Amino acid sequence: MKLLISFIILLQDVQDKVKESVEKAEEGVEKAIETDILGWGSIKEFLNYGPRWNAGSDKEIHLTVGMLLLVILVFLITTYALRFFRKFYTRKMEIEDKNKFISIFSFFKYVIYLFVIIITLNSAGVQITALLAASAALFVGLGLALQELFQDVIGGVFIITDKSLHVGDIIEMEGRVGRVIEIKLRTTRALTRDDKVIIIPNHKFISDTIFNYTQNHKTTREAVKVGVAYGSDTEKVKQILLDCAAEQRGILKKPAPFVLFEDFADSALLFGVYFFVSDSFVDPKIKSELRFNIDKKFRLNNVSIPFPQRDVHIFNQPNNNPNNNLAND
Repeated sequence: MKLLISFIILLQDVQDKVKESVEKAEEGVEKAIETDILGWGSIKEFLNYGPRWNAGSDKEIHLTVGMLLLVILVFLITTYALRFFRKFYTRKMEIEDKNKFISIFSFFKYVIYLFVIIITLNSAGVQITALLAASAALFVGLGLALQELFQDVIGGVFIITDKSLHVGDIIEMEGRVGRVIEIKLRTTRALTRDDKVIIIPNHKFISDTIFNYTQNHKTTREAVKVGVAYGSDTEKVKQILLDCAAEQRGILKKPAPFVLFEDFADSALLFGVYFFVSDSFVDPKIKSELRFNIDKKFRLNNVSIPFPQRDVHIFNQPNNNPNNNLAND
């Protein structure tokens, strides 16, 4: 009996020693895997490598290699996600609307990138508040320097989203007329009547008054004013003006041109012939040809175009100056 008990005790001791040996072996294998086989210890040390600096009494910023790799990975994932969203959202759009959306999307893409990077750094343990506090002065300076740029970008977003301006529209700004040829996120380009490209910052369309000749429709009403001498046959003048408008190329038949007796001026009877054109960008040429024709028809019908006249009367005043009389004596 004692022998059996001794054997059981010995067996338990052996089992405990075997268990202890197995545990030590497992620990050794784990350490070997971490250090010798996979080199995880070296990898972990490499990922934690990076500069540290204090941003305050109890704030510390630690930028590591692993942090940078994480930001790059998230940046790539966000890029592909945004690209998929853009293609999915614009798959049924027209080419013009698709190009406008891409311009807006380019602006918001960088904003999303900024937020993703900030959230990633904050989630990884970087004190974003300390980083922002350290660069607050830099952000203020950039904000002041880029204030007008941000206004242009916001103006471009409004133009593209509310469709207040389209490519091909005829606009007038600061006395210059141009045809819009390109709308970008920051600037709009227009071609003037003398074939010069004018680059307009987009915030001008928000802060200034802009005349859009073709916002509601493609046709615009134009006019040519002329004065005739007093005593002229006004009905004859009206018919001549209507005939000239009907013969002029570029003037629409509908709506039909009409003539208004504008006023009794100092030296002439003022008339205006009003007409509609489909392309107001070239209306100076149409008006010029119409004036040539009106002058020709007036000459053939003995209708004179007066010019301002003034009568000057000179009166000789008697010389009553006593000094002049003494000099004559």
